[in-house]
Amino acid sequence: MSKAVKQILIGFLLLHCGCDLFITREAESPETKGATYQPAFSPDTLISNFINALAEKNTQNYIASFSDPAFSNKTFIFIPSAAAAAKFPVLADGWSLADEEQYFNNVISKVFDDVGITLIIKETERSVLGDSVLYSASYSLNVPHNDITISNIFQGEMKMKLIRDSRSIWSIYYWEDIRNTNESSWSDLKGLFY
Repeated sequence: MSKAVKQILIGFLLLHCGCDLFITREAESPETKGATYQPAFSPDTLISNFINALAEKNTQNYIASFSDPAFSNKTFIFIPSAAAAAKFPVLADGWSLADEEQYFNNVISKVFDDVGITLIIKETERSVLGDSVLYSASYSLNVPHNDITISNIFQGEMKMKLIRDSRSIWSIYYWEDIRNTNESSWSDLKGLFY
């Protein structure tokens, strides 16, 4: 077989095997944070994003609600209820943003596919503290998970400190959970699903 014939044969094989090289493909959709996510240029938008991230079971939006050390000098701090800290030592050992993400992923893996987590906030108060806002509210959290040994309702009071970072985005850098009923609080949920 001559050199020219070999080149033609190799060329034919390349074109035949790689014929889809020149076919246009469907464009990939851009990565988005979700239909309801809005840049949190106000504390109200931050709280809305937080509530919607729970309802949509969206980890990316949920974690985006917390202080990012790349844009703020504040590191996320979670202070659990005293009862939950005694019951779940992991909560008292310096809960990190990575712990928050792990617990949230564990929760959403147990929540039924067709329903979201519902957070009802009432009796809210806000106070400006220099460069931050203290946000206090009582809450009721409904987590429709599939573990029949654990309650679906978590209640208590949350105290959050919100700060605007270098991008002018508001985020939560401090979260204290207070158990004020006989019901389990959000801290219990974190301890149970960590």
